[in-house]
Amino acid sequence: MPNSTTTETPPPRADGSLSHGLKQRHLSMIALGGVIGAGLFVGSGSGIAAAGPSIVVAYALSGVLVMLVMRMLGEMSAAYPSSGSFSAHAERAIGPWAGFAAGWSFWVLLCTAVGIEGMGAAKIVQGWLPGTPQWMWVALFMVVFCGTNLAAVKNFGEFEFWFAALKVGAISLFLILGVLAIAGVLPGTDAPGASNLTDFMPNGGDGLVIGLLASVFAYGGLETVTIAAAESQDPVRGVARAVRTAMFRIAVFYIGSMAVVVTLVPWDSKDVANPDKGPYVATLERLDIPGAGQLMQVIVLVALLSAMNANIYGASRIAFSLVERGQGPKVLARLSGGVPRIAVVTSSVLGFVCVLLNYWRPDDIFKWLLNMIGAVILVVWIFIAVSQLLLRRRIEREAPERLVVRMWAFPWLTWVALAGMAAIFVLMWREPDTRTQLYSSGGMALFLAAVGYAWQRLRAKG
Repeated sequence: MPNSTTTETPPPRADGSLSHGLKQRHLSMIALGGVIGAGLFVGSGSGIAAAGPSIVVAYALSGVLVMLVMRMLGEMSAAYPSSGSFSAHAERAIGPWAGFAAGWSFWVLLCTAVGIEGMGAAKIVQGWLPGTPQWMWVALFMVVFCGTNLAAVKNFGEFEFWFAALKVGAISLFLILGVLAIAGVLPGTDAPGASNLTDFMPNGGDGLVIGLLASVFAYGGLETVTIAAAESQDPVRGVARAVRTAMFRIAVFYIGSMAVVVTLVPWDSKDVANPDKGPYVATLERLDIPGAGQLMQVIVLVALLSAMNANIYGASRIAFSLVERGQGPKVLARLSGGVPRIAVVTSSVLGFVCVLLNYWRPDDIFKWLLNMIGAVILVVWIFIAVSQLLLRRRIEREAPERLVVRMWAFPWLTWVALAGMAAIFVLMWREPDTRTQLYSSGGMALFLAAVGYAWQRLRAKG
């Protein structure tokens, strides 16, 4: 039974009318760059400030969970490639209501994230060009990436290829410089030894919990590669290769860079948690590298723009797949040149609406929207794990040749992952700052599940 890259004909796909313009090099760089976002470059600072050097443990623990989730998702996506990814798998395994809830929850998350990333990118550019309005830059970015996604899918692939290449190059250079500095061989620096690691858990278990929660949500974006694989020339091969390298990417980029930061910079340095700098800039400045701040700002801008591009793409494909399966307004499924252009425009417009909400009602509506999407990724992961538990046995009975990627130690590690997700929910409930997100995201998921179930019953009667 195959357990490596296969050249067999992939199984038929419900969304075969989409174009197949993504090449293997596009998928490889999307997989690499997908784990490197603004959440890592800037957002990790708050986790370090709370957990201290134990942030390395937090990222390692959440990294193990993410690797298990990606392995499960990879198993199903290699067996049944679809632009609906986990939403299509949930429908196949659990029922239409589950695909409806998982898909539309994720669509809301992506559209909101597009707006948030646009505001972050506009803030950086505004800092370079004072006096220019943020909304103007957000509108410009929206137009550019909406246009990119309206064109052939290979344009999206090319943008992400070069964005990812720049991000991977930047963090690789950061790791090399960091390791040289720790070893004491970087000119002009002294090896810090373990002087910054002595107070390993400065805020005790509570600090580690906050760092763990921050690290979990920093891993968002890995799912995009399984959505994009459906439009590649060889979906099975693309998913298999991306999933099998996930462990290496997480270990090097996340855990490795966190270890470098906390070894070189005191965890309580004000610059680490400063959103205008972040831990990576603070580290490079500690090494007295000229222009480090400006260079890292460019990298963060690239990370934000890359995320905007990928999220518009992901939102449009998730919406297209849902509608193809009869779970949304049919207009979103119209194709032109192999691209669901109405879905692209709708996803972009809703992203810009989120930006307007931030200007009009930042203290209530926009904050409520942020809380509503706060724990959506965990809801999606639960659907992935439950779907894999149910589908694995079915695939083994009906089409074992499709098990190109296999979940490790099935079903035990799937249950371990589910237990880990349940533990994170409990930790979120314990923390006042995340409890509201838990309630809001859970409420949205339950509402969408109820709507999906009602729609499922209605279709069954009709």
